[in-house]
Amino acid sequence: MPSLAILPLAASGFSLVYYVMKFLHFAQGAVITYAAYAMLLLYSQLGLGSAVSIILSIAVAVLVTLVMDFAVYKPLRKRKATGVVLLIASLAILTFSTTFIRAIFGASTRTIKFYNKTFDFGIFTITLIQLAIIISAMLLFLLLWIIMKKTRLGKAMRALSDNKDVAQVVGISPEKIYAYTFVIAGVFAGISGILIGIEQNLYPRMSVLIIVKGFISSVVGGINSVPGAVVGGLFIGLVENLGIWFLPSGYKDVISFSILLLFLLFRPRGILGVRMRDDS
Repeated sequence: MPSLAILPLAASGFSLVYYVMKFLHFAQGAVITYAAYAMLLLYSQLGLGSAVSIILSIAVAVLVTLVMDFAVYKPLRKRKATGVVLLIASLAILTFSTTFIRAIFGASTRTIKFYNKTFDFGIFTITLIQLAIIISAMLLFLLLWIIMKKTRLGKAMRALSDNKDVAQVVGISPEKIYAYTFVIAGVFAGISGILIGIEQNLYPRMSVLIIVKGFISSVVGGINSVPGAVVGGLFIGLVENLGIWFLPSGYKDVISFSILLLFLLFRPRGILGVRMRDDS
């Protein structure tokens, strides 16, 4: 149940950056992990209250995202770097972050002990944490839809995605919109990291698996569609959870990669993706 909500959250931030800026921000997985470990440090080790720890962990995620943009991505954009160069930079950040977290917190698996309660409805049971994950995801998806469809910021994002040159002609500042995009992606990464940290175990290399699953969700849902990332995440989570009813749990990753290959072969646009200009 929880992965059905967490996976779309992780994928949506990743997909938003791609939608607006047209590069694969794999370092989003590192931001999610930073947020999870920030929650571990603030709540479990320093003993701060849950509300304060959550707010500060989200702030850490946003700050880390903005630092990545200011220190790495923005200088590369000024040099007219291609999407491939930005992708390589994001992978370098992801690798560095994994090593950095391991150096600070060690390689052992950590757990955030958070208050939880189980509700039994007869045909199924759900925990308080799982319920919080589902409600949080629904509210965030609604907020993202409002931003993208009902605000000037969302219109500017869509304009940049369609044609950057035309957007600049009408007075849209790409760098300003990019900064707002990273802030939103950072918030989604922060909340994703907190929910993952509370519901699952933490380990330094979790960022790699998270962003790989987020990428698969984006491709399946439609790499050029933010709502598609949400749909793709729900689809991957549902199929994985149904699949392990019939297969050992170790086959969970095999299921998601098999779905990715099938979509690349038979529907590369994804579930909600639109036909690109160079599609045959």
